[in-house]
Amino acid sequence: MKAKQFHLSRARAVDGFVSMHPTHPDETQVHKAYLWTICLVATLGGFLFGYDWVVVGGAKEFYEAHFGIYGEGMELAKGWGTSSALIGCIIGAVGCSFVSDRFGRKRLLILAGLLFAISAVGTGLAETFSQYNSFRIIGGLGMGIALNVSPLYISEMSPSRMRGMMVSVNQLSIMLGVLCAQIVNWRISLIDTAMPVDATPEIIAGSWNGLTGWRWMFGAEAVPAVLFFVLMFFVPESARWLMKKGRHEEARGVFEKLGGKAYADAEVADVASTLPKEEIGVVRFSDLIERHVLKVLLLGVFLSFLQQWCGMNAVFYYAADIFKAAGYNLKAMMLNIVVIGSVMVVSVFITMALVDRVGRKSLLLFGCGVLAAVYIAIGICFHTGVQGLPVVLLTLICVSVYSFTLAPLLWVILSEIYPNRIRGAAISIAATAHWVANFTLTYTFPTVNKQLGMSGVFWLFAGVCIVGFLVVRRVLPETKGRTLEDIERDLYGEVVSKD
Repeated sequence: MKAKQFHLSRARAVDGFVSMHPTHPDETQVHKAYLWTICLVATLGGFLFGYDWVVVGGAKEFYEAHFGIYGEGMELAKGWGTSSALIGCIIGAVGCSFVSDRFGRKRLLILAGLLFAISAVGTGLAETFSQYNSFRIIGGLGMGIALNVSPLYISEMSPSRMRGMMVSVNQLSIMLGVLCAQIVNWRISLIDTAMPVDATPEIIAGSWNGLTGWRWMFGAEAVPAVLFFVLMFFVPESARWLMKKGRHEEARGVFEKLGGKAYADAEVADVASTLPKEEIGVVRFSDLIERHVLKVLLLGVFLSFLQQWCGMNAVFYYAADIFKAAGYNLKAMMLNIVVIGSVMVVSVFITMALVDRVGRKSLLLFGCGVLAAVYIAIGICFHTGVQGLPVVLLTLICVSVYSFTLAPLLWVILSEIYPNRIRGAAISIAATAHWVANFTLTYTFPTVNKQLGMSGVFWLFAGVCIVGFLVVRRVLPETKGRTLEDIERDLYGEVVSKD
């Protein structure tokens, strides 16, 4: 970049960063009611992601029986039914890398709401397995957009002292969506009182759950999807994106609504200091391969793979199979899945309390270390034939630790570590890696489980967590308490000339 120049002097180093501290706005003047209102609307995207992400786990016993996907040799079909939405997620995330910095955050979230609604209705009405997967892919497009753009929007609208907590609220919304899907699945499954608790796939196929119940599990998502679609028309566009597009007066208006005139003046000046004049309104992918940017981009990709390959999503998607292997019948299994969702929701409050105090790095290290230890213990249970409550309790520990460490912190960190001029594109690349990792994990799980057994699978996940612990400890910097512009200056060691 022509207009860039490197710092000639450095201020104090903190947690691996070099910090230059310009005058920042008084964040105590932020209108919290307005901030919470717009951010909560954006988190509906997270809620829908959570619902769509997990609803398949409770419905799979019924739609698999309906479509005849059971018995020997059906592992790949089972994997496809569970993971087809992830193809849409990958496409949505890749698409965001091209359009998020061009068309903005608001319009993409409106589109996500529409896609969720179409998918919910279409999946519920699907007559063939191909139709089912086609509408799941459409829902996956919405998931890929929502998981990418919702935390990005919230991060760009939040003051630095609240940013970690506000982005974590999006994770809370995801977990509430997960819990809602699990409760809906459970309650709908109980409507069919004629189905025995030890029903075979053949019996399930002819039951009300096998014919109709699973359709309502997917279709119920249409209600919050339409609500999200409508409400997104009433929130403002991201002020930082407006600055990136050169629409300074519009951005100033959004900042004024957030914190008043003085706050707006300071924020506009600070954001402008990270945007060269020739970069206004321009999205250049060549910026992504600059040496300093590429290193941080690869760190984000690694964290995305770590969050997925640590194995927790296999627990969510295949909770039914795991609990069946632990000796539970169908109805007990559905209730255990609901308990998992409840633990996830409660755990996110721990993140909200700690993320801006303890910091991101310490929580990630704790998560990787505990998950590795508990996975080893679960593997021993399956290897030695221990069933029932011990497996459930260990699984709940994993769910809790994951839910307040790796699950929310990936998106907090990704929303912070990339520069203003390419933040949307960079997060989209990391999100694409997230979905590629998710798909490979989910699609291959039935086959890997068949080859290694449940004990071997959990030991494999433990190994991934150990590698993640070592890399996070060595490479990841701490970002708590800094404005996005401070993080950009510190991470990339540069300022932008105003000439």
